[in-house]
Amino acid sequence: MSGTLQVVATPVGNLEDITLRALRVLRECDAVVAEDTRRTRALLTAHGIPAAGRPIISLPAFDEQRRIPAVLERLDRGETVALVTDGGSPGISDPGAKLVRAAREGGHTVTPVPGPSALIAALSASGLDASAFCFLGFLPRTPGKLVRALHAALELERTVAFHESPLRLAKTLGIAAEVLGEREVTVARELTKLHETFHTGTAAELAARFAAAPPRGECTVLVGA
Repeated sequence: MSGTLQVVATPVGNLEDITLRALRVLRECDAVVAEDTRRTRALLTAHGIPAAGRPIISLPAFDEQRRIPAVLERLDRGETVALVTDGGSPGISDPGAKLVRAAREGGHTVTPVPGPSALIAALSASGLDASAFCFLGFLPRTPGKLVRALHAALELERTVAFHESPLRLAKTLGIAAEVLGEREVTVARELTKLHETFHTGTAAELAARFAAAPPRGECTVLVGA
């Protein structure tokens, strides 16, 4: 038998940002595979979907490979499994890609259920040219690799986007300032949540601002072409 893996996008902040299709899939599936089961249980509860009666299987990034066989066993039995992360689409700067590849290689159907994206939300509200852009995920932590990654991206002459944690934002922007110079930089923070903010300036200006007042919540950084 061949099962189906539904790759379901979930809200990045506001729990109302979920599609009708995603809700139907989460109600009808045989099992849910989640980055953090606690976050997923909260999402299901918020939308009146009972968690009882179906397993919610943990798939953290640090242990994804080891846990894949148990999910494949369910697909081999013909089950429909919903794959979700804490927010956004599985496999996009989140765990899930290894499971998707394994499911495809096992002959199972893999179906995307698209929805919220912090990257697209930030681009759409930034005012920067998003007709073409370069997404870098999370930048390397070592300064040399970080600088080289930005240099390579800027050669494409299009908007550059990457994610960064609030704890590293000021440091990353400080290192990036030597590459970005006077380019316009926008930091989108707490997207779709109550304290959503957009900050625009040079990398150096924003590094100083966030060093003085460290932000909270995940951040998406956009660099103008």
